[in-house]
Parts: sequence; structure tokens; C-alpha cells
Amino acid sequence: MGTKREILNAAVPKMEKAVDHFEYQLSEVRAGKASTSVLNSVMVESYGAQMPVNQVASITVPDARTILVQPWDKKLIASIERAIIDSNIGLTPSNNGEAIRLNVPPLTEERRKTLVKQIKVDAETARVSLRSTRREAIEAIKKAIKAEGLPEDVAKDGEDEAQKMLEKYSKRIDDMLAAKEKEIMTV
Repeated sequence: MGTKREILNAAVPKMEKAVDHFEYQLSEVRAGKASTSVLNSVMVESYGAQMPVNQVASITVPDARTILVQPWDKKLIASIERAIIDSNIGLTPSNNGEAIRLNVPPLTEERRKTLVKQIKVDAETARVSLRSTRREAIEAIKKAIKAEGLPEDVAKDGEDEAQKMLEKYSKRIDDMLAAKEKEIMTV
């Protein structure tokens, strides 16, 4: 089964993973400012294989409203442009034969509110994952106590520690959510 400490230590990577996943989800949300992360999920057909666009081109942000994609092999420019269109990231590429420009339009008030609702749902999903991990840890501690005949106060201590871990990771999620919400709502 494991000791209380081993069980709680095993819960830490699960909670970290929930927070990291939420952080990744936030990075995918376009907040009206140009960011290279919007292209993270775009895959390009390159020499018979699917590759992330950042492995076949240089991606830069020359100003707050523009993303510049410069393919290392100019023959791939049409493939990259098609991949961006097919990815449904909501940006229309324009190509001058050398590079692809993506102009990021400012967000409407309605779109900002929709994005905030979306990230709040993502945050709650992350919190549910944290609470589930806490519950699993507490149940494992209780099973270990029954199996090994340890005193009840060990279970209570384990519950308290699991709750403190939950609060620590929930605070990180809340802080990330507040920062992203501010970024989205700032015009």
C-alpha cells in the first residue's frame, strides 16, 4: 500500500500535471495580442510527413498584431498557408512569396467575454482534477491504515496535508486564471 508520505508524494505529480495542463490550455487562448503559441497545434505536410509548423519555419511577432512565418524552404510556403487555413485558428494568412503574415484582429467585447467563460470552465476542470487526486490520496491513506492498523490520527493528518496540497495548487490555478482574465479583458 505505502505510507502516508509515499501516498501524498505520489499525488504531487498528478496535481502538478493538472496545473501544467491548465497552463497549456491558457497559452492556447488568443487574447487579442499576437503570440507564436497560436500556431503550436498547426501541423504541416513536409516531405511526406506531418510536422509542427515551428519545425519548418521561423515564427516571430514583429508587432502586437502580427505573426510572421518565414519558411526555411520556400517550397513549403503553400503547404504552411494551407495548414494554417485548415487549422481553424481564426486567422487568415497572407503570403508575399517569401513569408506568411497573420494579422491578429482586436477582440470584440462579446468574444472577450466568451473567452473568459471558456477559461473559467477550463479552470474548474483543473480544480476537479485536483479534488479527485486529493480524494484518491485520502482513500489510499485510509486503506493503508486499515491494512496496517495504524492510528486514526495518521488518517486525519493525511487528510489535512492533502487539503493543504489542494489549496496550494488551487491557488496557482486561481492566480493563472486571474492573470489571463485580466489579459483578455484589457483592450
